[in-house]
Amino acid sequence: MAKTAQQPVLVIMGVSGSGKSTVAGVLAGKLGWELAEGDDLHPEANVAKMHSGQALSDEDRWPWLGIISDWIREHVEAGTPAIITCSALKKKYRDVLRGEGVVFVFLQGSKDKISDRLASRHGHFMPPSLLESQFDALEEPTEEENHISLCVSASPAEEAEEVIERLGLRALGAGTGVTAS
Repeated sequence: MAKTAQQPVLVIMGVSGSGKSTVAGVLAGKLGWELAEGDDLHPEANVAKMHSGQALSDEDRWPWLGIISDWIREHVEAGTPAIITCSALKKKYRDVLRGEGVVFVFLQGSKDKISDRLASRHGHFMPPSLLESQFDALEEPTEEENHISLCVSASPAEEAEEVIERLGLRALGAGTGVTAS
């Protein structure tokens, strides 16, 4: 990863149940950065489709990814570090989101571990039955994508600390710049 002149917009990514929202919330609290939950930006038709147990198609996702891309671009152009969650499972989805000042944080875990997490989660529109389709669609980030990967074996607070340390992030008001190795 290359150095960037400003602190980044982080895209916390991974399959449903990997801990995106939890880790992003801890990071936002520690850093004082704005946080957006990508799932909240889904059109109602997408939410209804997933709630009924149907996987989204690429055609379903493009408008949603456009909304997320616009949110990211607004923050990058304003020079405002921020955090957004988005599954971003396929490279072609990340291609829509990536750019200068964007770092993907890939939360990865085994299907068994993620399945256990989903089984204990209540009130989310993504049913555990769609986990298989998420793993089937997952294309892990490549060398050309500005990313770090974390194993979801630690606590969310420990995972957030690892992100902060690995990317050299600072809380708002604590100076500028990010060094990423």
